[in-house]
Amino acid sequence: MLTLIRIGEIVATKRRALGLSQATLAKQARVGHSTLDALENGRIGELGYSKITRILTALSLELTIQEAANRRPTLEELMEEDRDDQSLDRRR
Repeated sequence: MLTLIRIGEIVATKRRALGLSQATLAKQARVGHSTLDALENGRIGELGYSKITRILTALSLELTIQEAANRRPTLEELMEEDRDDQSLDRRR
């Protein structure tokens, strides 16, 4: 899962690679310098979608949605696993 802390790390790395200061990026993205600094340094608990997308757009980045690699099992899958475990116990 992509966390806000990880997004901040990616933003900081990309900003530095582009040779931008925090102040310049903050101005381009129309967010406060303190907001950008807090994001990059993992000190922000929450940040709205529009701010995140403005920051990413200014860096030529975007968020994408995809199926999670580690999804939680369904109830049916858990019940089947339990049945399999019980049948193994009976074989002993």
